[in-house]
Amino acid sequence: MALRIPIGAPLLFMRLLTAGLAQSPIPASASRGFWALPENTTVVEGAAAVLQCGVSAPGSVVQWAKDGLLLGPDPRIPGFPRYYLEGDPTRGEFHLHIEACDLSDDAEYECQVGRSETGPELVSPRVILSILVPPKVLQLTPEAGSTVTWVAGQEYVISCVSGDAKPPPDITFLQSGQIISDISANVNEGSQEKLFTTEATARVTPQSSDNGQLLVCEGSSPALDTPMKVSLTMNVLFPPGPPVIEWPGLEEGHVRAGQSLELLCMAQGGNPPATLQWLKNGQPMSTAWGTEHTQAVARSMLVMIVRPEDHGARLSCEAHNSVSKGIQERGVTLQVTFPPSAITILGSASQSENKNVTLSCITKSSRPRVLLRWWLGWRQLLPTEETVMDGLHGGHISMSNLTFLVRREDNGLILTCEAFSEAFTKETFKKSLTLNVKYPAQKLWIEGPPEGQRLRAGTRVRLVCLAIGGNPDPSLTWYKDSRTVTEPRPPQEPRRVQLGSLEKSGSTFSRELVLVTGPSDNQAKFTCKAGQLSASTQLVVQFPPTNVTILANASALHPGDALNLTCVSISSNPPVNLSWDKEGERLEDMAAPSRSAPFKGSAAARSVLLRMSSRDHGHRVTCRAHSTELQETVSAFYRLNVLYPPEFLGEQVLVVTAVEQGEALLPVSVSANPAPEAFNWTFRGYRLSPAGGPRHRILSGGALQLWNVTRADDGLYQLHCQNSEGTAEALVRLDVHYAPTIRALQDPTEVNIGGSVDIVCIADANPILPGMFNWERLGEEEEDQSLDDMEKISKGSIGRLRIHHAKLAQAGAYQCIVDNGVASPARGLVRLVVRFAPQVEHPTPLTKVAAAGDSTSSATLHCRARGVPNIVFTWTKNGVPLDLQDPRYTEHTYHQGGVHSSLLTIANVSAAQDYALFTCTATNPLGSDHTNIQLVSISRPDPPSGLKVMSMTPYSVGLEWKPGFDGGLPQRFQIRYEALETPGFLYMDVLPRQATTFTLTGLQPSTRYRVWILASNALGDSGLADKGSQISITTPGLDQPSGEPDYQLPTEQPEGSSELPLLPVMFAVGGLLLLSNAFCVGGFLWQRRWRRLAEGISEKTEAGSEEDQIRNEYEESQWSGDRDTRSSAVSTTDAEPYYHSMKDFSPQLPPTLEEVSYARGLEQEDMAFPGHLYDEVERLYAPPGVWGPLYDEVQMGPCDLHWPEDKYEDSRGIYDQVAGDLDPIKPDSLPFELRGHLV
Repeated sequence: MALRIPIGAPLLFMRLLTAGLAQSPIPASASRGFWALPENTTVVEGAAAVLQCGVSAPGSVVQWAKDGLLLGPDPRIPGFPRYYLEGDPTRGEFHLHIEACDLSDDAEYECQVGRSETGPELVSPRVILSILVPPKVLQLTPEAGSTVTWVAGQEYVISCVSGDAKPPPDITFLQSGQIISDISANVNEGSQEKLFTTEATARVTPQSSDNGQLLVCEGSSPALDTPMKVSLTMNVLFPPGPPVIEWPGLEEGHVRAGQSLELLCMAQGGNPPATLQWLKNGQPMSTAWGTEHTQAVARSMLVMIVRPEDHGARLSCEAHNSVSKGIQERGVTLQVTFPPSAITILGSASQSENKNVTLSCITKSSRPRVLLRWWLGWRQLLPTEETVMDGLHGGHISMSNLTFLVRREDNGLILTCEAFSEAFTKETFKKSLTLNVKYPAQKLWIEGPPEGQRLRAGTRVRLVCLAIGGNPDPSLTWYKDSRTVTEPRPPQEPRRVQLGSLEKSGSTFSRELVLVTGPSDNQAKFTCKAGQLSASTQLVVQFPPTNVTILANASALHPGDALNLTCVSISSNPPVNLSWDKEGERLEDMAAPSRSAPFKGSAAARSVLLRMSSRDHGHRVTCRAHSTELQETVSAFYRLNVLYPPEFLGEQVLVVTAVEQGEALLPVSVSANPAPEAFNWTFRGYRLSPAGGPRHRILSGGALQLWNVTRADDGLYQLHCQNSEGTAEALVRLDVHYAPTIRALQDPTEVNIGGSVDIVCIADANPILPGMFNWERLGEEEEDQSLDDMEKISKGSIGRLRIHHAKLAQAGAYQCIVDNGVASPARGLVRLVVRFAPQVEHPTPLTKVAAAGDSTSSATLHCRARGVPNIVFTWTKNGVPLDLQDPRYTEHTYHQGGVHSSLLTIANVSAAQDYALFTCTATNPLGSDHTNIQLVSISRPDPPSGLKVMSMTPYSVGLEWKPGFDGGLPQRFQIRYEALETPGFLYMDVLPRQATTFTLTGLQPSTRYRVWILASNALGDSGLADKGSQISITTPGLDQPSGEPDYQLPTEQPEGSSELPLLPVMFAVGGLLLLSNAFCVGGFLWQRRWRRLAEGISEKTEAGSEEDQIRNEYEESQWSGDRDTRSSAVSTTDAEPYYHSMKDFSPQLPPTLEEVSYARGLEQEDMAFPGHLYDEVERLYAPPGVWGPLYDEVQMGPCDLHWPEDKYEDSRGIYDQVAGDLDPIKPDSLPFELRGHLV
């Protein structure tokens, strides 16, 4: 047990006593005591601490106390996972080990030894375990790691706060590596007991040398091996140094005009670096500068071209930054040297020979001044006067005057004024003139055609004026009759006068005058002058009349007025003859008084008198002036202006044709003078707006334009024209053509067979053309579309298709096509219905339907007929009308165009009552027809017939046959054959079972065979028939090519009327046998049918040959009936009956009103009869739920009523197997209701 010391005065006394003893030395010979005592220990947080305790007290209990709390003698010290006792207890080692010390371990500890038999309890002196906690963070304000911008010389306060620590850390500030002495520090309690924080504040005055240096806060503590530091970077702003200008030369400020001056300004230091700016006389010049941050230097280069006006200008460079207290500046004053920019000579260098010339030479301002001197050629001339004046930009102007006598030999010499100065030794400044001494020409003459030569007007004449000598060059001016000759402006094409330029060849000068002669050149005097000299020549020109003018005595003419016209030829050389004509018709004229003529020519005049009419308006009256000598005629015409009211011309269109929905233009051909003032159009009494409307506008010429024309716009349009002379009217008819539309078409059109009828098509169209009606017959085959036996009649808007002696083949759809050439033709459909009496399909020799007469089976008899209008069917049994009210009888009637069918379903067939001859009679208003159907018991099949060879090879033969009546059960076929030279018969089953063609193989070449075809069903074999079921053949040899089959046709008795009387006898005998022997053979049939049922039982149907589709559509297809049943029937048209498969027979009729009451009894409601109807029939079974199950022992699968839409590929197909999917059963398990009755 741990020793616990009670708290109170006794405990305090014991501790003091123990402490005193612990401090007293313990003799080594003591048998009980401490041989190792704990000492005060200091460790850093996270380190391990060990407190020593060695005891010489065997068997005693030792434990440690922490701040008076006993930790217990267990070495593991429960509750203190980091505490444990280490050492060997047997040796008295009880050292306290503390791992990962933290602040909670900072306490007083003592080692206690419990009382034992050998001595009292012992307590070690208390020792202190001090835990040193280093600061975790130093927080500097401004933020550590940042860059702080300060201004040099200003004082700033910074602070640094330590995190929790024990003992409080010491904080020191260092500025650029130097310790800051002005620091105040405060120690505060930390976030936990025994922890402290230190906050230190320093005042800092940064200098320019501190820029970019660190300011460090350093915290030191016994708990740290190295001091903890945080810092910030000082960005100290300070002004730059003064700017310095580098002058590129020895003499500062001295520069030459035109020189490119480059001055560099630099400023050292500064943060930010200095901003430099160049100024000229205080005005900014350049603000571009660059900075080298590594050297803290700002540079700005000034580049300028020195000009004279820059003399005395002050260039200065300024430097400053954001902390500069003022702008620092360095400047230089320019001293510019510049030559004169120009030299000017005043006065004229042109003078007549032997006269004085006075000139002045003046320079522009220069610095320093320049001297002037004169040169004539290479001879220097002395000036008469020199002057110096103040100039611009501090310069001087120099002037020199010169007067001298000129001679003819001085002409063309160069007169030069030269400026020079010692300041411009490498340059010379000159101004030169060419001396021009004037003197006259020596000789002048003209070269051209000789005088008196006759020139035709339009002739090109060249006159050349020549002169020798003279300065300046002679001007050589041409004159015509004392007027100066110049080229016309703008130039005429072709130009009649071309005046050449002055040309010089040595001392000879020439100027050419080229002219195309005209009337004005006749007897004209052409003179060339050069100064005081002149030369002349005269031309003689022949020309036609210069102008032919017609004068009238009146301008405004009216029909009936008299007009006097006078033709005047102004001038011609030689004289001309005058004549008159009007639109090519020569007029009689008379002489008129003569006149004077210009250009020294001859004048002529003639007059004519005319009487006006409206037809003369616009005509031209022509006067012709003809020169016989020149063979040339000049004409002038006078256009007659006759005022008259509007008159419509002969070409005025009176009928305009337009297409509906198109545009129409009603043109106007009217003549009037003046032009019509207004065109007014009226239609049906309404005036059309001259401003236009939604569908019309009146064009500028009066024409009426219409668009989106309709047939309502057809009619007469009245046009009213008016001018100041009167009015006129005209009627224009608009004929609007529009596409045809069929107004009436009698559909359907009916006719009795053999009668005549017209299919009438009435159309509305414009224009109505004689042959615009056309007819087409719509059919699938080309022969169905022929209209050769019909007559087409067209009269006006009515077209007829006349049919004589109507035939059934002509029934169907016809199309009336009306095409008048406008847009697309109109089309209309009409059906021609040919009415005819019923035609019932008469199977030959007799239709059979087989059914089990067990009073549980059902049978359906099919009766099909054609006729229009609709047919009504009636049924009799053995000549007695059938009572359809009897629930055992149900009739369904179908109508598809001219094809009609009646399905009579007999429920619960009884051999005694229903094995009889049923007659179906079809009746319509035009007549009636009937057919007979024999209902018999299921039996063995009839023998096949029509066996024939289709192909033959040496080893095989292809056979084909017609199946016989299958007895109401599925039948299959077997081929029996024998080789005539070999005894015995061979048999081959036909696969598939329903096939009616088969290739018999395994034969030998060149061998005669006899072949039979047999049929069988579940009730037995058909046996061998006397005719049609056997054939003899001979296979070809190997060297004989296969070709037409060589066989012996079977001998058959031709059918005749002798067989028909046997039918009533057969029916009578069959009825008697049925009644007398029904029960006698019942057992036999039961066993036999049950044995054959395993081969499958299916319902069969027979149908006649496929007939052409009749398109005599009279009314919509329909069907009637109250139940959906299944039956089988046979319909044939050949002498030998054959049967059609009804496996896929699926009539599809659209619903009619008759369907509604019977829909629940049908498996498929959307029945229709497209294509060939009732070509095949099938046995129909009543749907489930109508009469209950027909077979108790055999579950029959459902059979959908499904009629085919296409023609049947094989018209000789046998009855398909209906019960072929039945599970195999034993041969002797035929149910009773399938055994039937013996007939």
